[in-house]
Amino acid sequence: MSDRPLTAGEKALWQKVIETVKPLDEARVSRVKALPVAKKLPERRGPITAESFGGVSAKAIPLKEQVAVPEKAGLDGHWDRRLNKGVVQPDVTIDLHGYTLSSAHGRLDSALELSIAAGHRAILLITGKARSEEQRRREGGRGAIRAAISDWLAASRHASHIAAVRRAHPRHGGAGALYIILRRRR
Repeated sequence: MSDRPLTAGEKALWQKVIETVKPLDEARVSRVKALPVAKKLPERRGPITAESFGGVSAKAIPLKEQVAVPEKAGLDGHWDRRLNKGVVQPDVTIDLHGYTLSSAHGRLDSALELSIAAGHRAILLITGKARSEEQRRREGGRGAIRAAISDWLAASRHASHIAAVRRAHPRHGGAGALYIILRRRR
């Protein structure tokens, strides 16, 4: 909507519209006012975690006990075929564009926690495409978030819940995104 004043023609037209409007029936208005209104939910401060929803957070895995997230193992052929065809619809999408390295790590960790608590199976993680060789020379380095993802997932307190990590189908972002497949609850 614009804050500009109405022209004379628009004012005249609006006046004609107002003249054709019939007031609402007072009985109907009172019935609508008597309808119950939903209570406002309490405002939550701080990060959203499993505890926010009555769940329990997992503890971080010590460095000596960390195991790399399986790149090509952990899924049956049916899952791999569906992922390669782009048929899998992610339950949730996590977009890390615009985040700093530390805030992206926190966003990924909290999103994994909530997805595990919600029982999701497939997560689409958007990190952005890797830069070309020329861009890396000109701007320096490669995408820090993209480079750190595999380390973050391996060191995550949620690593035991991750079945596999795959490159996304072009429909879902291709080289700029990953599928994180979570294990089924048993």
